[in-house]
Amino acid sequence: MATSLTSQNTSPNPDSADMAGRVAAERYARWVEDGAERLPLPGSGRTQERFTALQWLGREDLSLARLAEGHADATAILHELGAPAPAAGERWGVWAARPPGTTVRARPDGGDGWLLDGLKGYCSGAHGCTHALVTADTDDGYRLFAVATDHPGYAPVAGTWHAVGMAGSDTPDVRFTAVPARAVGGVDAYLRRPGFAHGGVGVAACWLGGARGVADALFAAAARHRAPDPLLAAHLGAVDVLLHSGQWALDAAAAAIDAEPLEDGPPAQLRAARVRALVADVCARVLDEVGRALGAGPLCHDAEHARRVADLTVYIRQHHAERDLAALGRLVTDETADTAGTKEETGG
Repeated sequence: MATSLTSQNTSPNPDSADMAGRVAAERYARWVEDGAERLPLPGSGRTQERFTALQWLGREDLSLARLAEGHADATAILHELGAPAPAAGERWGVWAARPPGTTVRARPDGGDGWLLDGLKGYCSGAHGCTHALVTADTDDGYRLFAVATDHPGYAPVAGTWHAVGMAGSDTPDVRFTAVPARAVGGVDAYLRRPGFAHGGVGVAACWLGGARGVADALFAAAARHRAPDPLLAAHLGAVDVLLHSGQWALDAAAAAIDAEPLEDGPPAQLRAARVRALVADVCARVLDEVGRALGAGPLCHDAEHARRVADLTVYIRQHHAERDLAALGRLVTDETADTAGTKEETGG
């Protein structure tokens, strides 16, 4: 069994953090039980349906969306790498972050399996997931492993998740001590599979859902006035344009993924990087527009809206701002150079 959530919390407001974690974990378990397996896989011809489902989960509760997206991503990865799908009742996460000061290494166990040792950061659902896909270093290179969380060597680290926003996502560090693991794919298969970029767009769908949840307070305020004042109307118009631009980007990406589901390398990477950057910017601007339109009142007196704002503020930081924009710029530069080279070769 996974470690009890309440036994690990040392946050300044443990009752509030525990409650958020329990609520999100319970809703996540129900989502898995109620038919998570029906969520279409990316590139299946129904990718827009997949992104829409993730978006509406984000609008409802971003911590729930984070946990559900992890399970959905794990299911897609297992499919793409030829591994068995999650069994009934299993709740999976994908733990692939590599923040400074955290390293997990895998070593052969003397048979067909592996053993994991080390510290992994940002493990969403650490107490509620029954299984996880975990990246680790090996003597041969970077690999992906499937683990169960009921081993005594698996231990979420108390005091490593103090976030107010996304508190319910239960994302502490996890310590692995000789935890049995099964390799999924070969060296670098996790990063090189076509679905890696597709999964990144799925995260952006959750972000956009969170922006819709924040914007709901503005739309509700406008609905209370038959003729909203000009400033409120201006903010409302700006938010509407932002949300529609994010939606168009997701819809276009879904269509492209379905048209070329096995596309990998720079084209898929460039598409995912553009969508993530655009949606992250949409979310940041929606937060600003709604805050300027409504002032401090909802943040101070509407607990649900305050939680939505805090959650989205944290979650979009999964987009690494200028670092990700710099990576996008390098992809654009490479694409431009390749296009120019092709024209020279063909005399275009």
